[in-house]
Amino acid sequence: MLCDCIWTNARLATMAGDATGLIEDGVLAARHGRLVYAGPADGAPAFTSDQHIDCEGRLVTPGLIDCHTHLVYAGNRADEFEKRLEGVSYEEITRNGGGIASTVTATRAASEQELMSESLPRLDALLAEGVTTLEVKSGYGLNLEAERRMLSVARALQSERKVRIATTFLGAHAVPKDFQGAADAYVDLVVSEMLPSIAEAQLADAVDGFCETIGFSTEQIRRVFEAARELGLPVKLHAEQLSDQNGSALAAEFGALSADHLEYLSESGVQAMAQSGTVATLLPGAFYATHETKLPPVEALRQHGVPMAIATDCNPGTSPLTSVLLAMNMAATLFRMTVQECLQGVTINAAKALGLQDNIGSLEAGKSCDLAIWDVRSPSDLVYRIGFNPLHARVFQGETVS
Repeated sequence: MLCDCIWTNARLATMAGDATGLIEDGVLAARHGRLVYAGPADGAPAFTSDQHIDCEGRLVTPGLIDCHTHLVYAGNRADEFEKRLEGVSYEEITRNGGGIASTVTATRAASEQELMSESLPRLDALLAEGVTTLEVKSGYGLNLEAERRMLSVARALQSERKVRIATTFLGAHAVPKDFQGAADAYVDLVVSEMLPSIAEAQLADAVDGFCETIGFSTEQIRRVFEAARELGLPVKLHAEQLSDQNGSALAAEFGALSADHLEYLSESGVQAMAQSGTVATLLPGAFYATHETKLPPVEALRQHGVPMAIATDCNPGTSPLTSVLLAMNMAATLFRMTVQECLQGVTINAAKALGLQDNIGSLEAGKSCDLAIWDVRSPSDLVYRIGFNPLHARVFQGETVS
């Protein structure tokens, strides 16, 4: 079979099935940007290609996936970091006009060009660690014009870099200052004006919300989810980060792609997610940065077979993190996740959290040829080292791009 490129002498972590799927002497073959073979050299079909790459025994994984980011924003919240070091809680900062509201002010004032200029360095940091797909949420505009601008920039990132971007409308992220004391009226605006306009412009692949005491109630989020369902958009949810609001159960009821954070997730919430197939996206960067002490129920998620994804939660206030490799290390050290769980969390389970598991997340014939080639031999090297980036090459849709 004639192929565009063949990679040989690779140690493949296929991430197919429930295990890492490590193949010692592996071969990959791609045609028109898609894998036609990923498996052992012994018994591989007779491929021919003008481009042949010897991996020299290097580890090859699927391109990494960061399935929860707030990458597009303006401004800086280093002052809030200093306040948290002095003992002020995130909730107190938010109630005093900081937090999300601070970033909203800066983002509303920024042009598309300014948002692009601020976002590209963050994107480049992720790409430098083998990321080939990431999700970008809105939620720092909180009015139609600014939310559309954020999502337009997120879409446009794909024109600036070789990367796949999934966009998520997060209009129900916080109650803006101009709607203080009128959260229901703001939800009215989200469901009747903002969401339909964004859906018509095809700017969002999914819809998210923040279900929390400082965010929105389950009743308010239900309205957002019902509107999303009518428009044919899948949903996901920031849930149980600071308290148990039963948001995960609501997400499961709507067949959400994922419920994210989950430090205060209850046993009943775990069971609901297991029944619906909703992915648990864990965000150790936010846990670390906010000095949280309550761990997400990883063992319960394991026992009930809930897929666990890991993401950076890249944002200006509670997780200023642009390293998927560090997020994996944090998940292992803070949440006691295994190496296999960490790698699944940024590949196949992250793909599931975006509804893209049929196209990316594992090395299987028919899927996009998105690869990360590493100057290591063992998957554990990607998890246990801190401040270590062994990326040798990043391949996007069959093309080596870095």
